[in-house]
Amino acid sequence: MKHYKTYIGGEWVETGQTINVIDKYTGETIGVVPRASEKDVDKAIAAAQEAFEEMKSMPAYKRSEILEKAANLIKERSEEIATMICREAGKAWKYSIGEVNRGYETFKFASEEAKRIHGETVPMDASMGGVGRVGYYIRVPMGVIGGITPFNFPLNLVAHKVAPAIASGNTVVLKPASTTPITALILAEILEEAGLPKGAFNVVIGPGGEIGEVIVKDYRVRKITFTGSAKVGDRITRLAGIKRVTLELGNNSATIIEKDADMDKAIPRCVDSAFANSGQVCISLQRIYVHKDIADEFTEKFAKATENLKVGNPVERDTDLGPMIDENEAKRAEEWIKEAINQGAQLVTGGTREGRVLKPTVLRNTTKDMRVMCMEVFAPIVSIVEYNTLEEAIQHVNDSDYGLQAGIYTNDIRKIHYAIDNLDVGGVMINDTSIFRVDHMPYGGNKMSGIGREGVRFAIEEMTNIKMVMINLN
Repeated sequence: MKHYKTYIGGEWVETGQTINVIDKYTGETIGVVPRASEKDVDKAIAAAQEAFEEMKSMPAYKRSEILEKAANLIKERSEEIATMICREAGKAWKYSIGEVNRGYETFKFASEEAKRIHGETVPMDASMGGVGRVGYYIRVPMGVIGGITPFNFPLNLVAHKVAPAIASGNTVVLKPASTTPITALILAEILEEAGLPKGAFNVVIGPGGEIGEVIVKDYRVRKITFTGSAKVGDRITRLAGIKRVTLELGNNSATIIEKDADMDKAIPRCVDSAFANSGQVCISLQRIYVHKDIADEFTEKFAKATENLKVGNPVERDTDLGPMIDENEAKRAEEWIKEAINQGAQLVTGGTREGRVLKPTVLRNTTKDMRVMCMEVFAPIVSIVEYNTLEEAIQHVNDSDYGLQAGIYTNDIRKIHYAIDNLDVGGVMINDTSIFRVDHMPYGGNKMSGIGREGVRFAIEEMTNIKMVMINLN
């Protein structure tokens, strides 16, 4: 067990209160971290505000160098970071090391984008009043960015807040999830070693309802970027006041399997998409709509592949599925399964729980009003639903409060374009599932799935202001 300090104003500090961080599989305490007070948050914001004077004037090549060095340090420490993610998040090794590799790429992309932030000319003489004038705009950093991140990607979802902010000359006050804060502290070590100025990155740890809200409401914080639940996202919009907000919220992701789909490719991908990180991913596959002509065959093969998954300790390299983040969450998911069965759903496989570990669960005959269907389950639970026509399947997918991403398997180009035109989501994945994401693509949702887009270049656009310049030559 290690006692950690937190990082405020370029200094490693104690706060007087602590939070225990546990191994989600064994229950063992693996670290003790400082719990921030409102006073600590105030210090962090003040430090970030002061550091902004240096960051906003730092040349692009210098910001790029810092980010590239940070990316390389992440790669050098990949085994250490992945092991920590396994333990504090309960994520299986193969997904933890995958997250570290993505974290490296996110910082690498940011180092490249730091050199490409620019504006464009405006044809002033398109207006009679603009004749004899020259116009252009530039993008300028906003100031202090407040980042609030969840437990399920303790490195890469932090990277998606921090790296674009640094690339664009902003400073950051980060509140990581209290259940998985150690990875963020390792990142602070890396950014310090990479040469980031003191105060440009600060970490405050504690409950979102306390210190998170302090960050959201503070007038010195010019933007909030948040990943988490729709309920908390809604509260942030009500508290933030006049500042920019990016919200990456929930989903009950769906994928459609047409009868011409390549089932040998679709089934293993769907299994992985439903149960990676115990289903605790915003774009986890929760609803599978399968054409009625192949539904029985698909379900049988899908269930068999699910039953072959290894459930166990995340640090063991061949584990496919570890624990959920919290036993109460596992109990909640178990209750949703029982509720669905009582309402007429068929349990195909799984459904049992031991502590935080919920066996990967497949349901059939679910209806749209069951909580496992209409709400974000955020657990290793997937429902297989039959449909008659593609139009009907797309209606089912769209009949949701959420709209983050969706997938469709088909080899018919007309069906592909119909799906692209009619799915009400932020991203349509063709011959893949809802879970696909690489870190430079625009990422975000419609409806209750959020506001704005992540993906490094797109996050930079949301973390900068446009400054218009006009030169009168008359």
